[in-house]
Amino acid sequence: MPEKASSKRLVWDLPLRLFHWLLVLSIAASWYTAEKSNQGEFLEIGEQFYGYAQIHFWIGYWTIGLLVFRVIWGFVGPRHARFSSFIKGPAKTLEYLRSVRGPGYVPAPGHNPLGAWSVVVLLAMVSAQAFTGLFLIDNTEIYLAPYNPAVEAATASRFKAFHVANFDVLLWVIGLHILAVLFYVFVKRQNLVGAMITGKKPADQVPPQEAIAGSQWLKALVVILVSAFAVWLLLELAPPLPEFEDYGDY
Repeated sequence: MPEKASSKRLVWDLPLRLFHWLLVLSIAASWYTAEKSNQGEFLEIGEQFYGYAQIHFWIGYWTIGLLVFRVIWGFVGPRHARFSSFIKGPAKTLEYLRSVRGPGYVPAPGHNPLGAWSVVVLLAMVSAQAFTGLFLIDNTEIYLAPYNPAVEAATASRFKAFHVANFDVLLWVIGLHILAVLFYVFVKRQNLVGAMITGKKPADQVPPQEAIAGSQWLKALVVILVSAFAVWLLLELAPPLPEFEDYGDY
C-alpha cells in the first residue's frame, strides 16, 4: 500500500537534535555573559554574587563537552549524524550547487553537501573559540581561565585578540547559515527547522533505506559520559591558579 504524502521518516536522532539546540543556547549565553562581563557586572542569586566572566568560563566548559560529544557522535552515531555520510568533496559540492538552481533538484535526506560544509566550518570555529577561551583572563584580571597560568601574558593577549575576532566572524557565519535555512524553507519548501525539532522529514524526501530506526540512546549515554569525563580531565590537568592576593588590590 503506498505511503501517504503526509507521512514522515526519522532522519535526525534526538541526541543530535539536543546537541544542535543546546549549542545554539550556549553561543547565545556566551555572547550575553561576555557583554555583561565587559561591563563589569555581577549576577546576584540570593546572597551570592557571581562574576559574569566566571559564568562565561563555565559556559565554555559546557560547550567543550558538547563539541566532544558531537565529534564522537560523528563517528559512532546513527547514519545521518556521521561525518562520513554527509561530508563530500569539492566536485560533489559544486554539482549540488548547480542542481539547486535547476529543475532536477532532489532534496538530500540528511545534510546536503553545502550544509555539510557549513557544519564543519561552524564546529571548527566554535572549537577554536572554546580552545582559546581556556587561556584568557577577564578585563578586571580577577577571573582567570584554567590554562591562563600556562602561557605568557603576550600569548594570552594574542589568544584574546583571536577569541574576539573569531567570534565576530562566527556571528557572520551563523547569519549566513540562518539565511540558507530560510532559503530552503521559503524557496525550496523544505522545513529544515521543523525537521531539526521533530527529527522527521517528509517520506517523499527520504527513501526508506535512508531513514534511521531510532536514536541509539544507550550509545548516546556512553558518549555523554565520555564527554563529561573529558571535560573533567581537561580541568583537572590545568595548572594551579595563583592565589587571589596575587592579582593586586581589587
